[in-house]
Amino acid sequence: MKTKEKVDLRSIEKRLWSEGYELIAGVDEAGRGPLVGPVVAGAVILPKDYNLEGLNDSKQLSEKKRNLFFDIIMKDAISVGIGIVDAKTIDEINIYEASRLAMKKALQNLKIKPDYILTDAMKIELDTPLDAIIHGDALSLSIAAGSVIAKVTRDRLMEQLDELHPEYEFKNHKGYPTKRHLELLSKYGPLENYRFTYKPVRALMDKEMQKEEV
Repeated sequence: MKTKEKVDLRSIEKRLWSEGYELIAGVDEAGRGPLVGPVVAGAVILPKDYNLEGLNDSKQLSEKKRNLFFDIIMKDAISVGIGIVDAKTIDEINIYEASRLAMKKALQNLKIKPDYILTDAMKIELDTPLDAIIHGDALSLSIAAGSVIAKVTRDRLMEQLDELHPEYEFKNHKGYPTKRHLELLSKYGPLENYRFTYKPVRALMDKEMQKEEV
């Protein structure tokens, strides 16, 4: 049986380093799918020739591993930037544009300006050279680092929301439309930081309006 070839997550960075780029920022977002809360992006500039064994796309890591890598990245990175776009803005401009905006904000929040940017499949108009790499979070160490920063930051925001509204169990489902979350949403109704353009929330609001009209 053919074994899966291990991907060198530094191959893209190595090529750019060899071309003379020093400050390479990897950027990714977390939270496109949830019904509630913000979309969050993380931008990370790692030191040249840096490696972090086991780092991968945040979706491939356990929560424990993500938290561990978050702390290591925050300590070791040259710079980390975080961009947050709230649910109201997501409803106004749509989730794709909100993800792009979060990435822009994350890059703007870096303390050092990068000389090259790698994104997970998102084209952003900037005056810095940029590659939008499909499945970039599984191909680039810098983007993988950005994905961990984004995911852990967003999860912690949802845990804070859980403390305010424990009846919704946000700490368990993080706002994603699980069966349990949909049951609780139907029982308690949406909070103000829900995404009202998302189908399950919109359908519930339409149902409530129909009841009022009867």
